[in-house]
Amino acid sequence: MPKTAVFGLGAMGYGIACSILRDGQTTFGFDIEPAQMARFCEEGGTEGRIEDIADTLDAVAVVVLNAAQTEAVLFGEFGVVPMLKKGAVVLACATVPPEFARAMEARCATQGVLYLDAPISGGAVKSAQGRLSIMASGTPEAFDAAKPVLDAIAETVFQLGDKAGPGSAMKAANQLLAGVHIATMAEALTFGMTQGVTPDRFVEVISKCAGSSWMLENRAPHIVDGDYTPLSAVNIWPKDLGIVLEIAQAAQFDAPITTAALQQFNAAVAMGLGREDDAAVAKVYARSAGLTLPGEDLDI
Repeated sequence: MPKTAVFGLGAMGYGIACSILRDGQTTFGFDIEPAQMARFCEEGGTEGRIEDIADTLDAVAVVVLNAAQTEAVLFGEFGVVPMLKKGAVVLACATVPPEFARAMEARCATQGVLYLDAPISGGAVKSAQGRLSIMASGTPEAFDAAKPVLDAIAETVFQLGDKAGPGSAMKAANQLLAGVHIATMAEALTFGMTQGVTPDRFVEVISKCAGSSWMLENRAPHIVDGDYTPLSAVNIWPKDLGIVLEIAQAAQFDAPITTAALQQFNAAVAMGLGREDDAAVAKVYARSAGLTLPGEDLDI
């Protein structure tokens, strides 16, 4: 069976690592938090220092926050790419600009390493189930080398092109919608509260109506429960929507709705909510309107 290393054992990366392990592959997990690495080894992950095992790996999945962290994993002071054997493949899963993906593909190629632009969608639950959607682009050789990992972690793999870039472009379009949907869900839910519609009633009704969305059905219950344990944190959205607007600016494309949503997430960060679940953007609206959300006091 292939040997795979997963870098980044957060909400998504941990599920990915467990899905690969469940498939029977020898799987190593690396993270800046030693506790996460120890937890994964307790699940059955293989222990090993990256400098000792890198040249035995067939694949590396990089499931970190952004482009800077991706580049650090691949080419930083202890970057893994120069240590990999020729023909190994990197699956880059973070949301990054398309031009960054193209640059990483080119740099990997100079080392004889394949690169798959492979941003992911589906959330922590589907990650743990091995049922992600992957918006992938890369050479046929990269797809072939990555197939054992893709089969283990994905329900659907969209093959979007024969070079890096299109996968990240599609992910940017997805994140535009996802971020806007979360912000508008929060706006609609708190608007309803001003009219006497309770959050639980809002979810009950709207989830069965045309105004629903996957994000509404997934995130609004967090508000109803008053539980902002971060499955996907507020901090992700200034980064991801910022990438969307950078791409839009380069394309001379006006994206006013994205801009409005980004302002709300930035306001949430300024309120100290950056590490909370992204449904906490509802607190921005609640504070402005003098509303009390379930499970909290107004003066929190």
